[in-house]
Amino acid sequence: MAAATIDTGAGVTLAVTDEGEGTPIVLLHGLTASRRYVVMGSSVLRRAGHRVVAYDARGHGASSPAPAPDAYAYADLWRDLAAVLDTLGIDRAVLAGVSMGAHTCLRLALQLPERVAGLVAITPAFDPVEHSEPQRLARWDALSDALRSGGIEGFAEASGVPRIPERWRESVGRALRQRMAAHEHLDAVADALHAVPRSAPFCDLHALEEIECPALVIGSRDEADPGHPLEIAQRYAELLPRGRFVVEEEGRPPLAWQGGRVSELIAKLAAQAGLRA
Repeated sequence: MAAATIDTGAGVTLAVTDEGEGTPIVLLHGLTASRRYVVMGSSVLRRAGHRVVAYDARGHGASSPAPAPDAYAYADLWRDLAAVLDTLGIDRAVLAGVSMGAHTCLRLALQLPERVAGLVAITPAFDPVEHSEPQRLARWDALSDALRSGGIEGFAEASGVPRIPERWRESVGRALRQRMAAHEHLDAVADALHAVPRSAPFCDLHALEEIECPALVIGSRDEADPGHPLEIAQRYAELLPRGRFVVEEEGRPPLAWQGGRVSELIAKLAAQAGLRA
């Protein structure tokens, strides 16, 4: 199939694309994004002979809202991922996720390690030390409130687009508005903005030491994105037993934005995991 929907059995219907044939790779986007925003529309994986599955997380894109405003915790998100694998008949896959999607992949690997052949965690952000810090949560709540009351323009304002240097402001603002325009239920995204940052994918970073599959962590030097610290990505790679870390060279655009390059890294990880195209 190409585009379809999956009923998770938990009151949520997920919008899914399933393209290509061969070894399965499942892509998971970050908070406020949608399924395009993992490899940025790149067809490298499919052309290389992989079956590429991507879906909109609950409340995002064309997927339905969660049955309750707080039902966006990682306990919900990893079960959605498991439902996607089950419905599509995928016993074992390479999982690649960005931020919220990365945490969801890691949580599934802890819950159901036999289903995960390899992992690519792109700009992970969860830090147990700062997780419940009031100022951090207040920033997320401000974004949630701005989206709920002011729509996409309110969200753009609260996200700091007007404060971006003028030479980048137009392109960054356009990209943000395009990303947000993909959502059919903006109130659900606002709910997720409140709930996801309060949820922990695992209790302690040392839980990562239990994940034995090959893993790649992609960090970012982007100083305009302090929510995804380079140091956290490095720490994840250190703790994962078979983890490896990559990041763009200094002065270069974030590697996480380079869909073709990210796709190549995912394919390389799939080969390492024994899932060859």
